[in-house]
Amino acid sequence: MSEAPLSLQADDFALFGLPRRFALDPAALQERWKHLQRLAHPDRYAHQGGAAQRVALQWSARINEAYQRLRDPVRRAAYWCELHGVPVGAESNTAMPADFLVQQMQWREALDEARTADDMRALLDAVQAQRHERLQALQEAIDARGDAVAAVAQVRALMFIERFADTVRARLSGATH
Repeated sequence: MSEAPLSLQADDFALFGLPRRFALDPAALQERWKHLQRLAHPDRYAHQGGAAQRVALQWSARINEAYQRLRDPVRRAAYWCELHGVPVGAESNTAMPADFLVQQMQWREALDEARTADDMRALLDAVQAQRHERLQALQEAIDARGDAVAAVAQVRALMFIERFADTVRARLSGATH
């Protein structure tokens, strides 16, 4: 790699030369990814032998891993929380606020009662609106307040929302075929 030396252990934000924040410019992120991939492409190191190519392959994998994490807002936020010492722990901590649990039950009931594609699209629209609100709250928690605890709560809610939206989309896809 011919730019300023970076460590394979650098955090994703540092690797991409980005500030540790939630709001990122997707086009700039993609452009930086392409640039880093060009620098690390194993073919550039073919004349240096197998060891140099293996190192380039490690860099390429590390760059791709970081890019995938940073381009997804929920994964990016979860990663930010981990960097700030507050892991999401979705597997071990399933507690959610009562109002969100009620919302989940209402959505599940609406999905069970949905009979038409229009019913499912309306439910998906409501879920997507809630996702948008949660993403805004997540940006506020991270970028404005630097509050990892509040961010974790939003990430955990968004993880459920995205899984539920996938369920609705799958059901909608089955209803329209």
